[in-house]
Amino acid sequence: DNHGTAPLTLSSELPYQSTIKRKVRKKKNGVITANVAGTKYEIVRVVIREMGFVKTRDEDETANLIWSDSAVQQEKIAELQNYQRINHFPGMGEICRKDFLARNMTKMIKSQPQEYSFIPRTWIFPAEYTQFQNYVKELKKKRRQKTFIVKPANGAMGHGISLIRNGEKLQAQDHLIVQEYLDKPFLMEGYKFDLRVYILVTSCDPLKVFLYHDGLVRMGTEKYHPPSDSNLSQLYMHLTNYSVNKHNEHFERDETEDKGSKRSIKWFTEFLETNNLDVSKFWSDISELVVKTLIVAEPHVLHAYRMCRPGQAPGSDSVCFEVLGFDILLDRKLKPWLLEINRAPSFGTDQKIDYDVKKGVLLNALKLLNIRTSDKRRNLAQQKAEAQKRLYGQGSMKKLLPSSSEWEKQRHTLERRKEELKERLAQVRKQISKEEHENRHMGNYRRIYPPDDKTLLEKYESLLATAFQTFLAGRAASLQREMNNPLKRMKEEDILDLLEQCEIDDEKLMGKCTRQRGPKPLCSMPESAQPLRKLKNYNSDSSCDSSSSMSESGEETEKEDHNEKKEKKVSYDLEENKCKSLERSGKLNGQFSKMNWKPSTKNIKSPSYSSPTSSTGPIRRSVSCPRSISVLTMQSQAAEQRPFSSKASLQIQRASSVNRCHSLNRSPSSARVSQTPSLGTMNSSGNESLLQQKTKEQEAALTKETLLIINDMRMKFPGKTDEESELIIEDIMDNWKYHKTKVASYWLVKLDSVKQRKVLDIVKTSVREVLQHVWKAPDIENLHLYRLFNRVFNRLLWSHGQGLWNCFCNSGSSWEAIFSKSTEMVTPEQQQCCRRIVQLCKHCLLVVYKYSSDAKGSPTGISPRWDDTRY
Repeated sequence: DNHGTAPLTLSSELPYQSTIKRKVRKKKNGVITANVAGTKYEIVRVVIREMGFVKTRDEDETANLIWSDSAVQQEKIAELQNYQRINHFPGMGEICRKDFLARNMTKMIKSQPQEYSFIPRTWIFPAEYTQFQNYVKELKKKRRQKTFIVKPANGAMGHGISLIRNGEKLQAQDHLIVQEYLDKPFLMEGYKFDLRVYILVTSCDPLKVFLYHDGLVRMGTEKYHPPSDSNLSQLYMHLTNYSVNKHNEHFERDETEDKGSKRSIKWFTEFLETNNLDVSKFWSDISELVVKTLIVAEPHVLHAYRMCRPGQAPGSDSVCFEVLGFDILLDRKLKPWLLEINRAPSFGTDQKIDYDVKKGVLLNALKLLNIRTSDKRRNLAQQKAEAQKRLYGQGSMKKLLPSSSEWEKQRHTLERRKEELKERLAQVRKQISKEEHENRHMGNYRRIYPPDDKTLLEKYESLLATAFQTFLAGRAASLQREMNNPLKRMKEEDILDLLEQCEIDDEKLMGKCTRQRGPKPLCSMPESAQPLRKLKNYNSDSSCDSSSSMSESGEETEKEDHNEKKEKKVSYDLEENKCKSLERSGKLNGQFSKMNWKPSTKNIKSPSYSSPTSSTGPIRRSVSCPRSISVLTMQSQAAEQRPFSSKASLQIQRASSVNRCHSLNRSPSSARVSQTPSLGTMNSSGNESLLQQKTKEQEAALTKETLLIINDMRMKFPGKTDEESELIIEDIMDNWKYHKTKVASYWLVKLDSVKQRKVLDIVKTSVREVLQHVWKAPDIENLHLYRLFNRVFNRLLWSHGQGLWNCFCNSGSSWEAIFSKSTEMVTPEQQQCCRRIVQLCKHCLLVVYKYSSDAKGSPTGISPRWDDTRY
């Protein structure tokens, strides 16, 4: 706005750059989103903000973290993506409802009475009303009287709880739980109390349980006296629920942790220490009670989770986690008794002690979950890869035919065994990486399952097997088989040893000579062994080889070093003389290469010391694995890519000497064979120099001639004339809407990568012959035009044939992108040649598709192989 008539002045204080703001692209840092619309507790939102999570809209169902106070439906868990986390497990109600907990515990007590003696005797009304009345009559005969506590089956917060001493007056009402009252509790300052212990379950497949080493001590608000007819109605004395006692006028709200009606378990353990009581036994008893209780829930939770997530692989990241609140009462002998389990424990923060304890519970739990910004991106990429596998039929083992031979059956069994071992190895390594993260970010949590103690782990696994047999008898057979799988108990090194044995068996079946395991025997000394200290200056490969061979060579005396120097000098001089003679002969070979040139790769034999490589490749051991597999590697390939000279021969000599230190069994004949690649390389370099002599005009003329011939090429349908073949292709293109889905199914689904390559090889073989005829070159692989063609063929086979299919649909990434991203010059004639090749490949696919569909519809169903070169 212009105010008044002030003269226009230019300020020199502002730099020029300040007037023009450049758009600087900032890298978008991913954010972790959280949907906390389902919770009423403010402490959850505080922890979310402190973790750096971004709160989303209430209706957003795509957040990384979803928090809900109440249990969620199984349908919602089934709809979650793999990168999401929700704070409830399906099936956890089997121990969180009082009636379900009593029913499941009764079943486990029948099979394991000594292990499950930490829950008071319980009856479920009305189903067990008769059994309860019989028990009361037996007590009356023995002139004993007990107190019973009556609770609603699905109640909470102390509502509807009462105490009775005369069980005969109790009526058979629906949905009631009746328990024996523990009348001899451990008292503190004369008050009865219970413990709220927080448990984090991060996974049910496999089960992982963490115990928070703090919690709440909730005390009654009236001095405790044993139950009698006069004080049964005094709930402030007998009940320790905070929701009940907070209404009493004697409830003490104190900000210090050693006073008041609510205190911390941390303070309680210090109280035990001051009274010379065993704190470690206290924690171990609590841990054992928690694990045994969750073992009862595990069959139900795992079965329900697998039903919700049927496609999720075993051992993958769990989309569910749960923070449970265990209510535990201590008797006068400090034995813990399980009262109930809350799957939605209160996170209200009425007092400072609530805020401190519950914030630590939530904050450490979210850190243990390891929710990352990259989870969503990685999940989308994984979904895309799995969809492509399903579309192209990859990853599935071929089924055996009934007429398969014994050899094929053995090979199939071996392949299945290897796949199973590799899957289990990936799971074990993933669990190792998870445990490493958990150990670093555990905070105040402690892992109580699986425990570090092997004896305790065996005990828990035995109880877990009993639980599966008890609760899933006659159903979920696959889960029980998985539990009994011996691979579940194997470590990484054991699985790797089994994989190694599978590779040996595979080599025997294939008729290959098996690799020798262990150290190599010393058959002959190396021809020019070098001192180890000389090898330190070479590249990383040779340094690795030298370090691995250092243990084999041992200590060397000065005399041996002196002799080796003499051997090296003599061998280097010989190599230099050989190289000079080879250079002189190379000029002659370059002049007559057109007449008697032969591809060197066909005549090269592999050295005798090379080990056969398996088809699947070696399995490497991770850093955490105590043993490692040593794999012999060939180093002569690097020498083939360099022109032969005295300097190159020196490097080859050094590399080969290091390789000999590995094997120590090279024969003199293999030394002669090793010179063959260098001769072939010299011939190919001479051939390249001959091609470089052609002028650009000659090259352009030959390219135009090639284009003319390729344009005249036509796809020939077997048994049809050229005109009929063209009509077939035109008919398919005219009715493309009808044929499109069928061609897509045939090319992308029915044909695997090998057969797709065979289809394009029909065109590739013909084009190769054209180039040999036009360019008069015995080795066309060095031609720039042929290399361009190769890139086009590879691009068409990209993503399992998606490159060629994009040419039909005019969508996706085009094959011409390989030229736009390349720095080399491509002439218009060369581009036209490539376009014609793509068109021929399209026509070839249509002919093969039509030929195979006609063969299926023929009366005999018998047709010659379409990939036969005669057709």
